[in-house]
Amino acid sequence: MPRISAATVAEHRAAQERALLDAAHELLQETSEAPTMAEVALRAGVSRPSVYQYFGSRQDLLQALVRDIFPRWTERVTGAMADAPTEADRILAYATANLDLVAEGAHAVGAALAALAPGAELDEQATRMHRQLQEPLIATLTELGVADAESVAEMINAVVHAGTRMLESGQTVAQVHAHLKTLLGPFVAGRRAAEASG
Repeated sequence: MPRISAATVAEHRAAQERALLDAAHELLQETSEAPTMAEVALRAGVSRPSVYQYFGSRQDLLQALVRDIFPRWTERVTGAMADAPTEADRILAYATANLDLVAEGAHAVGAALAALAPGAELDEQATRMHRQLQEPLIATLTELGVADAESVAEMINAVVHAGTRMLESGQTVAQVHAHLKTLLGPFVAGRRAAEASG
């Protein structure tokens, strides 16, 4: 049995898996490309064969990374929405938080996985995750009395995707935030006023 660095084998495996996921995430943020298993092993300080004890392929590793990052992404967005001063301000908070995460490199994981392994299974997973992430936005729009909240949420997400492309083409976070406020600000202000008078 290999030497373990934790109280139990299960704890050791969890710690090793965490180290490999963290290493893969760091490399993705640095290069925006899917790292090789050898690169992940080197960054985590383990042998290349050790990586395969946890992940069977680069695709398996990246899919695990998506599953690891997505709950934190959702928590960050919902937290930003909860901290917004009014219900209407949650809309801009949603868009801003998503773009902040893109700027910090979280989006690179999904992009790298799509480039490495395009296909129906990946598209289905991405659709499911995007839908889950949209739910608090749809709920907010519904509570504000917006007609066809789902379609409006899709439009807002189209704006977020445009902001993502701007970030990837070199615009700064501050510039993209300013564009968001220009576009969504009047809508949010109108809803804020309706909320206050209601």
